[in-house]
Amino acid sequence: MALDPKLLEILACPEDKGPLLYFADEDSLYNPRLRRRYAITDGIPIMLVDEATAVDDAEHTRLTAKAEAEGIKPTFEPALPEAGS
Repeated sequence: MALDPKLLEILACPEDKGPLLYFADEDSLYNPRLRRRYAITDGIPIMLVDEATAVDDAEHTRLTAKAEAEGIKPTFEPALPEAGS
């Protein structure tokens, strides 16, 4: 079951608050910065840091290459810091 596009627009990593990569065919969301994967169970993203799976170098390379090859974009574009911040 694919996640609602509106939900994807607001989903962020619970730890670093950054965007995620959504792999619908693998029922997972991935944070390439922290190398953590969050499972999606019965259409519900499990966004708990303690439930995330750490990803090794080989899996990180596979996921980032897959995202690039399939045009998978982050769930949102992070805001740029304001000038003078």
